[in-house]
Amino acid sequence: MSHDMVRAAHHDAAFPVDPDLPVDNPGIEEHVPRYTDVEVAAGNRAYRRVLALLALVPVLAIVNVVCYFAIPRNVGFNVLGTNFNAHALALGLTGGLAVLLIGIALVSWGRDIMVDEEIAEERHPAASSPEERAAALVKVKAGIHESQASRRKLILGALGGGVGVLALPAIVLLADMGPHPTAATRRETIERTIWAEGVRLVNDVTAKPLKASDLEIGQLVNAQPENLFYLHGTDYLVEKSKSSLIIVRMDPASIKIPASRQDWQVDGILAYSKICTHVGCPISLWEQQTHHLLCPCHQSTFDLANSGVVVFGPAARALPQLPITTDADGYLVARGDFTVPVGPSYFERDSSKDFKEGDQ
Repeated sequence: MSHDMVRAAHHDAAFPVDPDLPVDNPGIEEHVPRYTDVEVAAGNRAYRRVLALLALVPVLAIVNVVCYFAIPRNVGFNVLGTNFNAHALALGLTGGLAVLLIGIALVSWGRDIMVDEEIAEERHPAASSPEERAAALVKVKAGIHESQASRRKLILGALGGGVGVLALPAIVLLADMGPHPTAATRRETIERTIWAEGVRLVNDVTAKPLKASDLEIGQLVNAQPENLFYLHGTDYLVEKSKSSLIIVRMDPASIKIPASRQDWQVDGILAYSKICTHVGCPISLWEQQTHHLLCPCHQSTFDLANSGVVVFGPAARALPQLPITTDADGYLVARGDFTVPVGPSYFERDSSKDFKEGDQ
């Protein structure tokens, strides 16, 4: 038997034979009815399952709102060595589960309830003629009819209600955009750290106080305020994000120290904020020879031998410098808080007073 005869013997008569194709179009396999089409009770169970899934969505949305107001933001717990914030976890679980249930319900609706029909058509050009677009609209309307949305109005109502109520947590979360950042609010939040006069500078890993005599020229140390380690949970994380330091020691002869900052350093030891003024990345890439500090995120480069000014990259402001001195035991301590806000810029941030007249 020739190859062409074999092809003809196994070919689906509904599709023409194309001798230019290496393999004939086999057509669509015999349709196997779904269990929900064969058994009415199974179809009803699928219908109730979709309704139950969608009915849980508003419940989870309301629970999400209750958790937002009822769970304190500084409450946490530890599971297998991992710390979790109860407030954030509750919001994530309830909100995420609500969206997941909507997805499961839609998939179940499409697989078990909508009309089950398999269609094949020949490839055609991507551009559609006006007649084809009109025919497409007819098919869309037919698809809506086949989805049985008109017959299953309860499912459609449950879906609309679930999605609508799910918008409630999103609206409630807008409260986190406040309070309005007035000057007084900023002074008590983003423009303040826990650095204060007499607070010791300690190693950020061991929490051991740092002695000026122990630092060598060219050395960089990551540091935190000693009082940070008295905090826990959210308070600890918030304050750490603002108060993190890098301490460097350079040859005093190689440092350009402004007149107003002569007492901000100890024998060439300077302390700068570790938070990049571009978008807030932590910095510690230190070039000993050039005295430059490089941010790994967007390559902003700061000259620590010249008041932390920007010498390259997108950052618009110098790194804030912390005034330091030593206590009676020779340990490094802060003279007070930063004189300017740390971290990225914001609309209300006034950079005109970062340096005093004559400093640069």
